[in-house]
Amino acid sequence: MRRTGTLAKAATALSVSAMALTGCGSADGASADDSVELRFAWWGSDTRHQQTQEIIDAFEEQNPGVTITGEYGDFGGYWDKLATQTASSDAPDIIQMDEKYLREYADNGALLDLSDVDVSDLDEGVVDSGRTEEGLFGVATGVNVMAMMANPTIYEEAGVELPDDSTWTWDDFSEVSQQIAENSDAYGTSGPNEPAGFQIWLRQQGKELTTPEGELGFEASDAAGYLGMWHQMMQDGALPPASVVTEDQEPGPDQSLTGTNGAAMGMWWTNQLSALNAASGNELVPLRFPSTDGTEGGAQLFQKSAMFMSASARTEHPEEVKAFIDFMVNSEEAGKINLADRGLPANETVREAVLPELSEADTAAAEFVEEIQPELGEALPVPPLGFSTLQEITYRYELDVLFERSTPEEAAERMIAEMESAIS
Repeated sequence: MRRTGTLAKAATALSVSAMALTGCGSADGASADDSVELRFAWWGSDTRHQQTQEIIDAFEEQNPGVTITGEYGDFGGYWDKLATQTASSDAPDIIQMDEKYLREYADNGALLDLSDVDVSDLDEGVVDSGRTEEGLFGVATGVNVMAMMANPTIYEEAGVELPDDSTWTWDDFSEVSQQIAENSDAYGTSGPNEPAGFQIWLRQQGKELTTPEGELGFEASDAAGYLGMWHQMMQDGALPPASVVTEDQEPGPDQSLTGTNGAAMGMWWTNQLSALNAASGNELVPLRFPSTDGTEGGAQLFQKSAMFMSASARTEHPEEVKAFIDFMVNSEEAGKINLADRGLPANETVREAVLPELSEADTAAAEFVEEIQPELGEALPVPPLGFSTLQEITYRYELDVLFERSTPEEAAERMIAEMESAIS
């Protein structure tokens, strides 16, 4: 199978082979009597950095002789740096991992099998989201659901009522967005959040973005329908102009259309609600996605592992690494520091302990996640190798259609061919 993505590019540039489970570790070698030094890499906000350092301090206090040094940065630069470190046999011992990259690193032998970490208090589907055929390579810190975050203040200014999110359709979504755009200074909605937006829409058609076998689970006609829907919404005034959609694809919550009150709705993960509220100064409401048929439960939302704790296969201290991951995921102490920053805690016992400590926004997000549990569709399969490129591919062809450089049908044919190549 051909390797794709940032890890493969870095490996090629540095002329190294796929990662093996033997060789020099990233931490200093130490005898049983020596102190153990570990490196832990993560991405996130300043708040996450502060919280993570508190967790590290708590773990070190309980484990004398173990020292953990943090390496952190923003999401984009994080992956380029990690790919380079991994390809040059200098990966951190503990790695915060995203599902888009999990198989890329696991299949290249870069990650430690964590099958003996205690996951008994985690939902089986959540555990399996970090598992490949070769073992457990990521332990979920928490869970998220993609929601349509609605700004009641803008709705009120536009004289539009919040929709009944249990039965609204994509046509209803478009109509509401048009009404808001016509009667307020804000856009009705921001652009789609990919690939989750496409995944949810496909699931409503009985399809998946990718299958358990690692292939695309849809056809070009499906993609054309999705791209055409957004193009029609833009023509109808429900979606901002293509130039505005382009500018809104990159910013985080604080600089986004949703966070700056530039749009009444936007697609965001539930753990981002607190940041959106802080940025906008309003209390946003998480809504279910519109569905194709308007039936209750028809949104086909899915619970996503917010992120994983993974480890380098080359660490010289696997037991200490696994002990820290166990502490991060299974201890109430770490949970009460993390709160919902890394998703609603995946460990259900920790979740119960954390719920009373959450902020108002995080409590609203948690209640939303709990409320829709009976409606969730099947768990997503572990993404195939190359999945990390599908987000950029989807965005690019959406913009081709919105800028009218291509018809939905033309863009769909090229999009699906490029995606097939990326994951083959």
